[in-house]
Amino acid sequence: MRINCPTCKNSTTWEENPWRPFCSERCKLIDLGKWASDEYGIEGERAEEKGEGA
Repeated sequence: MRINCPTCKNSTTWEENPWRPFCSERCKLIDLGKWASDEYGIEGERAEEKGEGA
């Protein structure tokens, strides 16, 4: 099955692809970096951190 990499939009295969749904380790790490730097987020209210206000 052919899919498009969510990072660079290049076409890649699903089968035998160790980085799926990405086309390469580079694209996988770019995506991870965006999550780590809060460039991506999930809508909703922030949960209270443990230890605060106790």
